[in-house]
Amino acid sequence: MDFSFTYNFPALRGFQAGKEYYVVMCPLRLIPKIFLFDEEEIPVEYRAQRILNRSRIPEMTNYILDNTNNYVFSSITASVDGELYFESLDANSNTQDLGLLKISMDSRFLINDGQHRRAAIEEALKIAPELGNETISVVFFHDTGLNRSQQIFSDLNLHAINTTSSIGILYDHRDPLSLVTKSLVGENTFLSRYTDKEKVSLSKNSPKVLALNFIFNTNKRLISKSKGASITEEEKAFIFEFWDILCNSIVEWQAVLNKELSPRDLRINSIVGHSVFVESIGEVGKQLKVDCPDNWKQKLGKLKYIDWSRSNTEDWLGCAFNENGRIQKTNHNITSTANRIKYLIEQL
Repeated sequence: MDFSFTYNFPALRGFQAGKEYYVVMCPLRLIPKIFLFDEEEIPVEYRAQRILNRSRIPEMTNYILDNTNNYVFSSITASVDGELYFESLDANSNTQDLGLLKISMDSRFLINDGQHRRAAIEEALKIAPELGNETISVVFFHDTGLNRSQQIFSDLNLHAINTTSSIGILYDHRDPLSLVTKSLVGENTFLSRYTDKEKVSLSKNSPKVLALNFIFNTNKRLISKSKGASITEEEKAFIFEFWDILCNSIVEWQAVLNKELSPRDLRINSIVGHSVFVESIGEVGKQLKVDCPDNWKQKLGKLKYIDWSRSNTEDWLGCAFNENGRIQKTNHNITSTANRIKYLIEQL
């Protein structure tokens, strides 16, 4: 190797399956220069799996720029086709895997995991070049001819499991609607006891009645705000007041709270333990606030007089559930159920 023309990185050497790999800290300013999106440099059989979803880039770029003091990116994983040499700093057995990784400048680099992070970093640097001295960890695998890169890509994603939307809401400390939803669940007596904060759907034997994402999605509909949008104090107060009235007006929820009815029996016998119901109620609450600003609370309170049982096919068949009795939640079902609820309220 000609050591006059190399990338030199302080590195940590590791071993997996008998092969060496290296972890380096790479300045952000080098990421777009090392990892080029040059289709001609990548064998055709490796291109399709790395097509960028460019619609994701602006969101990721804004995430960096809006959170320059506390953004977090996980490691980029890449294959290196070219000469590389690891020079240990010390022959001592305790430190022999600390050293300097030298990679020939004419090597080819292929990202196995992190191409969207790379693209977002490039865009963020155009707006905030001062970020260039910050670093991201890069895991390098030596892969002559890039013969293993496709398998590496497959293996990295083999056991990947996406977090549920409920956990995403629970762990999000930036999004205003997530913060309001978590605060609501913490303060409302019924919601605090009977909200599952991890799952997005509840099993028939779950001791909970609602999932956190049910409540979040209902709040989105209630104030017509999307994730990331700012929320006024008036909107927050409306959300809290709405849920307070709702929880007190659903007789079955109160029966669960008073230990007179189990969540399991609630789900089996009525629609009020399902997401199609609460999201429909979100649409109803939004419309009542617009149409009846002075007495929307009284109208919402009439929910206590409605028959929510699944045996009430006159009202809920074709809206909340189908001919087979299966609960359905599509936009059509939510709209149909919301329209039926508004109709029943007006009849009371």
